[in-house]
Amino acid sequence: MAFFLETLLGGLMAGMLYSLVALGFVLIYKASGVFNFAQGAMVLFAALAMARFAEWIPAWTGLSSPVLANVLAFMVAGAIMFVVAWLIERLALRHLVNQEGTTLLMATLGISYFLDGIGQTLFGSTIYKIDIGMPKDPIFVLDTVFPGGILINKEDLYAALIAALLVTGLSLFFQKTATGRALRAVADDHQAAQSIGIPLNRIWVIVWCVAGVVALVAGMIWGSKLGVQFSLTTVALRALPVVILGGLTSVPGAIIGGLIIGVGEKLSEVFLGPYVGGGIEIWFAYVLALAFLMFRPQGLFGEKIIDRV
Repeated sequence: MAFFLETLLGGLMAGMLYSLVALGFVLIYKASGVFNFAQGAMVLFAALAMARFAEWIPAWTGLSSPVLANVLAFMVAGAIMFVVAWLIERLALRHLVNQEGTTLLMATLGISYFLDGIGQTLFGSTIYKIDIGMPKDPIFVLDTVFPGGILINKEDLYAALIAALLVTGLSLFFQKTATGRALRAVADDHQAAQSIGIPLNRIWVIVWCVAGVVALVAGMIWGSKLGVQFSLTTVALRALPVVILGGLTSVPGAIIGGLIIGVGEKLSEVFLGPYVGGGIEIWFAYVLALAFLMFRPQGLFGEKIIDRV
């Protein structure tokens, strides 16, 4: 029982990190109706910016406190992501309003390759480290209930808590604020939203800025765990099944989908892996996503598309 709970908690914590990356996809889709293939590049670009400025700021200013250097690096990287979001809207999306979804999709692919290239040019292409002070030592809990207790990785626990706080804040933002309701209106119908006075260009800037902050937090956490390297863009691929499972337009769906994928990967690898030779954790999420595409393509919480003739 203790081993099962340990695996379950590990899956929940991994799932919350998947949800954080998937949230970036959902935010862009809700505002523009296009699947943002640049999200992985945004995660990498933000992580590179924070890692490099965490190195450069102490060298430039003589700061001896790594905590203060990380805080300043986070603020600078956040400002950079805001500028990136503004430039994306001003130079690309503004000229593609009311275009076909395929056109917007290709635009995000171009943005993705551009961010990959400019990130390598500005920040370098080697592996960098982000040390935000999260403890890496494991802890044992419930040792009075189960013999030996349940092993939990502190770094995974802290990362999951950070992701949960951000996801909760964004959910409240969408549901309780006027800007969040405007974002949902734009997602439903661009032209109708414009006709009632909602400024589409400003809304797109806001949502890309929010997605940039989400990418920065995701890049910070994954960079701390895996190191900042260009393979970090593949983390976004792990979030694709989460988006399909939860629904492209649902923030709660991104959360639930991430938790289901995280738990399913861990449990299947541990309990089914020995019988099939292992490796289930690699393909489990994609097989589950394929099943949903076949039988429920809108996902668990997505809006069902009804064509009227």
